[in-house]
Amino acid sequence: MVGGNAPISVQSMTKTDTRDIKATVEQIGQMARAGCQIVRAAVPDMEAAAALAAIRARTPVPLVADIHFDHRLAIAAINAGVDGLRLNPGNISRREHLEKVVSSARERQIPIRVGVNAGSLPADYRADESVPQRMAALAEEHIRLLESMDFGLIKVSLKAFDVLTTVQAHEIIADRIPYPFHLGITEAGPPATGTVRSALGIGILLHMGIGDTIRVSLSGDPLLEVDAGREILRALDLMQGGPSIISCPTCGRAMLDVVGISSRLSEYLRGVDMALRVAVMGCAVNGPGECKAADVGIAGGVDKVALYRGGAFLRAVPTEQAFAALIQEISALIATGSSEEATSKR
Repeated sequence: MVGGNAPISVQSMTKTDTRDIKATVEQIGQMARAGCQIVRAAVPDMEAAAALAAIRARTPVPLVADIHFDHRLAIAAINAGVDGLRLNPGNISRREHLEKVVSSARERQIPIRVGVNAGSLPADYRADESVPQRMAALAEEHIRLLESMDFGLIKVSLKAFDVLTTVQAHEIIADRIPYPFHLGITEAGPPATGTVRSALGIGILLHMGIGDTIRVSLSGDPLLEVDAGREILRALDLMQGGPSIISCPTCGRAMLDVVGISSRLSEYLRGVDMALRVAVMGCAVNGPGECKAADVGIAGGVDKVALYRGGAFLRAVPTEQAFAALIQEISALIATGSSEEATSKR
């Protein structure tokens, strides 16, 4: 479910050739295990559309077909069993073609996401208005078009590379329509800069109470998109469960490979749904305090690290065994199915 009182969902998009069924299914499986809740796949031609049936049969999460221009691809995707369409109604020039898509979607009860991107606005469309105004107006036109065909299973997205443009477009339209919003900053860039831009844009809108499902768009591994999306929701207390890693930035006082351990820990915890707070601290300045507020934590010391569990000091461990000891305690918590009470005492 998307919208209403449903939890905000994290989605991403496959970066494989959809016609390569094996590679696409494998990537979707990886994304689902990492916590992706909705997956979108590009459908550039009929061969890709034909592959969707086999992909959907082996996909553990809802699958959305990304369609442009050709209404036949949308109908083929619906017949293949997809769970939703991402469609720009303006790209389908003939009304009778769009009506065929809408009729099929209505029959199968498949939602259509109306997508408006700043980069694909018609050059002559309301040229005297601002980009956010043009985006909002075009989205409304597309929505009214679908409504005129007695269709209301609609999601809406308004995306731009520019954070403020994206926010302003949503501010204009949010009170005018009753449909759920899919949030994202489009063409956000490589992982480092793209994550920052996405966190700002998506985070601002979510804090304003706008948004029902999100996608972090990065030029990189889709698992990074899933990780970033989940972290945005956790940072705003909009996602329950899942691990949080508290690690210091390191400095000349660090007596522990915080960077290396934190990186390995992130990989180990990917896809874990259990609420866990894990601290990796380099020295005794803030280390003990953060470890006491975590379910499991380590704080660097001379030749040894202090290992904590449930907010209490457990034992001293040789530095070279720090990661193994941390994983052992985390694994024990996961095996029992319940974290300690340390995090609830913060």
